[in-house]
Amino acid sequence: MIAIFYLVLQILKIYTYIVIANVVISWLVAFNILNTQNRFVYSVLEFTYKLTDPFLNRIRRYLPNLGAFDISPIILLLLIWFIELCMKLYVAPMIF
Repeated sequence: MIAIFYLVLQILKIYTYIVIANVVISWLVAFNILNTQNRFVYSVLEFTYKLTDPFLNRIRRYLPNLGAFDISPIILLLLIWFIELCMKLYVAPMIF
């Protein structure tokens, strides 16, 4: 049970890094620093989109349209942080 607890925490941490990478890469593409014609850039961008878009689209449904600003990654990162905190406060005492 302890191993599963730490595995879930690590998966959430890795997913946090993927969300941050998605935001940074999308900014770099938007400012024409990275070119999506490059196959490696395109594959990394597609990989991060496929992992993050299902959750981000669900969050975007409930957010008002802010124009060019997309705060859904921030809300997703806050939700991940909240889940980690709840696991550490409420699940960890039951396991240990």
